[in-house]
Amino acid sequence: MQSNKALTALSSCVMIGLGSNMGRPVKHIQDALRKIAALPNCLLTKTSAMYRSAPVGGVEQANFVNAVAEVETTLSPRELMARLLDIERQHHRVRSGRNGPRTLDLDILLFNDWRINEPDLIVPHPRAHERAFVLLPLVEIAPDISIPGVGSVKALLPTVSEQSVERYSEQERHPLL
Repeated sequence: MQSNKALTALSSCVMIGLGSNMGRPVKHIQDALRKIAALPNCLLTKTSAMYRSAPVGGVEQANFVNAVAEVETTLSPRELMARLLDIERQHHRVRSGRNGPRTLDLDILLFNDWRINEPDLIVPHPRAHERAFVLLPLVEIAPDISIPGVGSVKALLPTVSEQSVERYSEQERHPLL
C-alpha cells in the first residue's frame, strides 16, 4: 500500500481488470500495476494473483495473463479511463477488433456501485459476469462485492466454471504492490 497519498472521504472504490497476451504479458501486467499505483489521486490498495486464461470470442491467439486491481481514487470515471488508456498506449496497444490479441488491456470493471452507460464508457463492464478471468480475481480480493444489476461475484463464479483459467503458482506471482 502507498501511505504517501492521502485521499479524501469522497474517494471511490474501483476495480480494474488487466489483461495481456502479446510480447511479455507478465511484464506488461507488472508494469501497468506500477503505473496505476503512480497515478495522481489514486491509491492502489489490492491486487489479485495473475491468472492464465484461454482467449474468448473465437479469435485464434495466445492465452492471456489476467489480474484485477482495487484502487481508491478521487478521479471521475472518465478521468480514470483516460489515464488507463494512456497506460495502454505506452504499451503500444493497437485496437484491431473485439476480442483480439493485445499488449495490454485495462478495463474499469466496477466504479463504486455506479451504473454508467455511455457510448465509450460502460460500468460495470458489460461482460464481467461472464468471464472467469474477471470473477476469480475479484473473488480473491473482494469476495463480498457484487456487480450492480447482476449479483454477487461469489454466486456468479459457478456459472463460468467451464472456462479455462489457471492461477499462477507462488513462484510466478507478481509482487503485490
